[in-house]
Amino acid sequence: MFEEPEWAEEAPLAAGLRPVASRPRSAAASQIRCSKRHQLLATLRALEAASLPQQPPSLPGSDTEEEVVGKKKKRPKKSSFASASTEVEEKRKKHQKQGPLVSDSEEKKVEKKCCRGAFLVSDSAAEEKRKRKCQNQAPLNPAQHLDNVDQTDPKTWKSHATDDPPKPSPGTTSSQPPHTLSRKQWRNRQKNKRRHKNKFRPLQPLDQAPATAPTEETEVPPAPSPDSHEARAGALRARMAQRLDGARFRYLNEQLYSGPSSAAQCLFREDPEAFLLYHRGFQSQVKKWPLQPVDRIARDLRQRPASLVVADFGCGDCRLASSIRNPVHCFDLASLDSRVTVCDMAQVPLEDESVDVAVFCLSLMGTNIRDFLEEANRVLKPEGLLKVAEVSSRFKDVRTFLGAVTKLGFKVISKDLTNSHFFLFDFEKTGPPQVGPKAELSGLKLQPCLYKRR
Repeated sequence: MFEEPEWAEEAPLAAGLRPVASRPRSAAASQIRCSKRHQLLATLRALEAASLPQQPPSLPGSDTEEEVVGKKKKRPKKSSFASASTEVEEKRKKHQKQGPLVSDSEEKKVEKKCCRGAFLVSDSAAEEKRKRKCQNQAPLNPAQHLDNVDQTDPKTWKSHATDDPPKPSPGTTSSQPPHTLSRKQWRNRQKNKRRHKNKFRPLQPLDQAPATAPTEETEVPPAPSPDSHEARAGALRARMAQRLDGARFRYLNEQLYSGPSSAAQCLFREDPEAFLLYHRGFQSQVKKWPLQPVDRIARDLRQRPASLVVADFGCGDCRLASSIRNPVHCFDLASLDSRVTVCDMAQVPLEDESVDVAVFCLSLMGTNIRDFLEEANRVLKPEGLLKVAEVSSRFKDVRTFLGAVTKLGFKVISKDLTNSHFFLFDFEKTGPPQVGPKAELSGLKLQPCLYKRR
């Protein structure tokens, strides 16, 4: 029932004993063993027949069929299952002829040889089957196949997970849906296409250019005409002349406030256009005021009798004389109207106590303001009216100014300090000046009204 192992015969030899001769076996036992061997051989042949018809596939990059055949020719041929089975049968026939003196160890060696050949055949068939399966599943791109093979290694899973996904080859179609562009990305792409198209577009000569209507993008400004050049030159000359007039006005204004009236009279006598320029600049400055003082004085005089004689010291363009019905004597350093008497306001050609109202509207200029007020006291009748309007920034202290005027034979009737640009005062003549000509009146030193450069 149990077969003796191979080391049973070698054990007595290793111990120094002689080998024991095997006993002759019966014919029934040998027939049973032969039937078992026949069954084993049949099963091995069936396995070999099932595995032989399949041809192993070749992986991409592996050897072709011709190379495999050449290598098989060069390799030493292994004992196939059929050759092993024929060997077993021949040995069995020899043993039967020789008798039952054959040992079981030889039979076992032959069986092991057959089994080894069968296992080799089965291993080669399984390997060829696996290669064929890999060939069927192999991708068209070998680089992608290598990437897939690398990804089978668990150590490289993390590294491949962080890398960018492989770009699909142009021959293969990706199953993923196309990436949709946003509205801004689509506009930028269209703009880049137009730029690239216009970049390589050949330039056309002017003669061959198509006569199309100009669009907003390709609109060419019209060529400047000579009229436009003249207009621009005229505007430039006007601006330069305006700046020059402003500079000359500031210079003349400074001369009027920093010197006596006699020097100003000499200046305008030598340059009659200078007075016109000064008056134009003065009017442009006064127009910015919310209320002009000459209009306020004219409104007050219209409420008085029209028989009152008025003397306007520094009349300018005779605006006051044009605004009231009273007889008006107009005095100034230069003439802009036929009604103007050109003279120094410190010495007017009028008789003593000949007028009812004396007006100084923004005309207390120069360093001899005392001479102007004394001359007004001379020509005014007793209880005559003196009206003074002057820029508010010229007064450091209004009280000192009023005190100095009262010392020259006047008393204050009313004062209006509410306007932001000028102050308005009304005085009544009380008599001749109360101080001598050499007495100093510090209240009559007003600040010069200088205009800054704009």
